[in-house]
Amino acid sequence: MESRDTDWDGVRLHVVTGKGGTGKTTVAAALALALAAGGRKVLLVEVEGRQGIAQIFDLPPLPYEERKIAVAPSGGDVYALAVDPEEAMLDYLEMFYGMRRAGRALTKMGVVDFATTVAPGFRDVLVTGKTTEAVRRRGKNGKRVYDAVVLDAPPTGRITRFLNVTQEVAGLARVGPIKNHSDLVSGVVKSPETAIHFVTLLEEMPVQETLDGIAELREAGLPAGGVFINMVRESQLPRAALDKAVKGGFDVTELALGLKAAGLADGADADSVAEALAGEVVEYAHRAVLEHEEREALSEAALPRYELPLLADGVDLAGLYELAESIRTQGAA
Repeated sequence: MESRDTDWDGVRLHVVTGKGGTGKTTVAAALALALAAGGRKVLLVEVEGRQGIAQIFDLPPLPYEERKIAVAPSGGDVYALAVDPEEAMLDYLEMFYGMRRAGRALTKMGVVDFATTVAPGFRDVLVTGKTTEAVRRRGKNGKRVYDAVVLDAPPTGRITRFLNVTQEVAGLARVGPIKNHSDLVSGVVKSPETAIHFVTLLEEMPVQETLDGIAELREAGLPAGGVFINMVRESQLPRAALDKAVKGGFDVTELALGLKAAGLADGADADSVAEALAGEVVEYAHRAVLEHEEREALSEAALPRYELPLLADGVDLAGLYELAESIRTQGAA
């Protein structure tokens, strides 16, 4: 039984991370749709320059501006933003120094690239700063512009360093606008308004990386959210049959007789087909046992867990809405 007793109503920034290949961007997109359902306005942000959001929603590459990309179930809008570090730098220069035009000249000279290369922590401050600004932003009516912001963040191995911006710029600036900006970003990231979610598969390496990432977050004082177990295969055999197969008690002769009785195979063919099927069942049963062990390992993290189905037809818009519905049904949005 999965743990689903956490209320995310107070969370406005949902950070989604995961090991490569786990479907991190897909889950972030589905979570944005789920959070927007019922008439809410949600911003989905990516920061790695891969244009993953555009690909999932079957759109042209996204510019550095917020634009509506989808309508959520029962109304509600999903907007998207692909953060570009150079443009974020120009925003920063405009915000604190009124130097946007000069900033463009610096960009042409390569100064921006140089600055973010020698001080990678500053680059993270820029891109997370753009995201947290969207979280804080209020309209003329005084209300938040977005009900929630979902950040498709870097992979698990880099997530703590990416979000722990105050620590990362400590050696770069101890006073001044950069320090003030990083403190502002950190104030949002470390607040109860933020939850950092992990996407994993029921496989040893992604699960271990998830557990290590959760431990690092907690050590850094960053707020861990939930664990989304992606691409879960529904069991096609009863538990008793799986246990029997794992223990080597699978009766191939009985299976061959069943195939003959059903008219699916005759004579020697029935025996060979039964042998092949038996091998498949045993392999399936062992995988089911391993997946059960990985679930048990994830339970040690003591975080809410949500299981998302493997999409038989792959990830398309229909699949995204299916995942969003699963997220809503399990109480994660």
